[in-house]
Amino acid sequence: MDAGILLPALAAGLLVLLSHVPLGMEVLKRGIIFVDLAIAQIAGLGLILAATLGLETHGWATQAIALISAGVGAVLIHWLETRFADVLEAIIGVIFVLAATGSLLLLAHNPHGSEHLKDLLSGQILWADMEQLRTLGLISVGIACFWLLAGQSWRQRLFYPVFALAVTSSVQVVGVYLVFSSLIIPALATIRLQGTKRLLMAYAIGALGYALGLVLSVVFDLPSGALIVWTLAGVTTLAAIIIASRRYPPGT
Repeated sequence: MDAGILLPALAAGLLVLLSHVPLGMEVLKRGIIFVDLAIAQIAGLGLILAATLGLETHGWATQAIALISAGVGAVLIHWLETRFADVLEAIIGVIFVLAATGSLLLLAHNPHGSEHLKDLLSGQILWADMEQLRTLGLISVGIACFWLLAGQSWRQRLFYPVFALAVTSSVQVVGVYLVFSSLIIPALATIRLQGTKRLLMAYAIGALGYALGLVLSVVFDLPSGALIVWTLAGVTTLAAIIIASRRYPPGT
């Protein structure tokens, strides 16, 4: 088992969790569960557009297009939230479908289109390099510090821009599926807890899910991104049973 591959991949997963766990709790609180899928897919659409234009995969121009795409999507959803709150989840679903099918249309005449689409959805976490880890680390640590230290009013004002930045940086490394899973699964597993207890438990669930999934993906030669989603779900189910057995009331 090659530690030189597994350790950078695990580091990438832990950095994604660092920012996504608290943001995922806010997503659940707001009741906009599929906003992460939509914005991740919009950022991915930006990445595919950059590739279609022949830009360097990890170049600044590509990053700018992906971030602008996610930012525009975040601003649009925020505007919709203030005016169409009663049907917001349905509209977010439509936005996701449009971004996903837009990616298919851009890749329609690309001979490597299916490969690009697979990378966007499942990610390439096993091949995370030091440049990606440095960028992801700076963004994730910055977002986590802001979210944990800023007041509630600032969190409310800057949620969508911060969310767009977090998703844009992570989707390129772990893919759309793991972005959604990292945001929602640990937060969902710990919904009966609150405060520091909830945060630490969610981080532990996420870290164990990533570590187990990476190891099993290497042992059984299975796609790492897809398997990590399943191990996250498995660890979450076990944790939820343990939490429920201790009879924590919601919000304890």
